[in-house]
Order: sequence, then structure tokens, then C-alpha cells
Amino acid sequence: MAAIAWFDELGVTDTATAGGKGANLGELFRVGGIRVPEGFCVSTDAYREVVARNGEFIALLDELSRLAAGDPHGLRAISSRIREVVEATPIPGGIAEEISSHLDVLGESGAYAVRSSATAEDLPTASFAGQQDTYLGIRGADAVVAHVVRCWGSLFTPQAIGYRRRFGVPVTDLAMAVVVQLMVDAEAAGVMMTLDPVTGDRSTVFLSAAHG
Repeated sequence: MAAIAWFDELGVTDTATAGGKGANLGELFRVGGIRVPEGFCVSTDAYREVVARNGEFIALLDELSRLAAGDPHGLRAISSRIREVVEATPIPGGIAEEISSHLDVLGESGAYAVRSSATAEDLPTASFAGQQDTYLGIRGADAVVAHVVRCWGSLFTPQAIGYRRRFGVPVTDLAMAVVVQLMVDAEAAGVMMTLDPVTGDRSTVFLSAAHG
């Protein structure tokens, strides 16, 4: 997979490069009959090229792996340091230009959702819902690129780190893809979970929605 792929180039087998959200959106887009707003995915290859070769980042991951599970203050501190390093890492011109050219095809004047799509999310046993960041109403190529980097950093929010530890998801080979998707002028929007998000009761379907 290239650094960036359109939804119609993705499917459920592409989780390693498009993350859970990107792979599933691609599958829905290709199935037909389901109205998926157009978009593309900045792949995990781009994340690895920009972030995973950063020596300071690698050292912080090693420090994170040694952090005691019962140290919330240490967790928040190292989360902040990792995100600062990621968000300060310059994105190569080639990747930024690719993002810009894809936005030109979609229509750069539109408003976009820039959505995290980690390789460890949307799993059968762990959804990661709300653990990593999504940004709405982003306009212009420079802003989209900046928020792609912020999504990369959100792979290490305190809640995402804690959630991975709870489910035994290793940091090894963990990576973040990012979905960039046109926003629509919705009459209503919401989220459905096939369990109770508080109790985990799978006999319950939870719906949260609002107008607009």
C-alpha cells in the first residue's frame, strides 16, 4: 500500500496498513448500497516513516514499557512527553504534498473529519472507542496535515495506553493510520454500540444521537 489510499482501494484485510477504522470504511465503501462519505487513508507506512524512526520516540517507548501499571501520574507524564515528541516531528514534504493533492480531488474548500485509525482498534474483543483522537470541521491542506500528526500522537493518550494494558495489547509494531473524510450536512448523527458501554452487557444495544 502507498502512503495514502482511497477508500475504494481498501478492505477488511488492510488493517495492518489502514488501521481498523480505515479498513472497515474501505470495505463499506466498496460493498455498495451504503452511503459512506468520500475520503482516503494516510497509511501506517507514513506513520512509521515519520515517527517510528525517531530516536527520542523509541527511547520513550522503552521507558513506557518499564512503567509500573499502577502509576497514573507517571503514565500521564510520559503520555504528554511522547505526544510532544510526535507532534514536533516534521512531516516530509512528499507526504504533505500527497495529502494536499488528494484534498484537491475531493475539493479542498470542504470541511473534513480527520480520524485516528490504529492497528489495534475495532477488534472483536476491544473497540478502542473514544480512546484516540478525531478532529471535526478541519479546513485547508495545512490544517489537515497538522491534525494527521495530532492523530498520530493520540495513539499515546493516557486512556489509550491504559486500555491497551487492560486488554494485553502489546506496543510492539503498534501503528496509527489516519482517515481523512468529507463531512456531510447531517440532519442527525450518532453512535451505536452493541453492548452497554458501562457494564459490558452484550444483550443491550446502546444508541446515542443528536440532531445536526
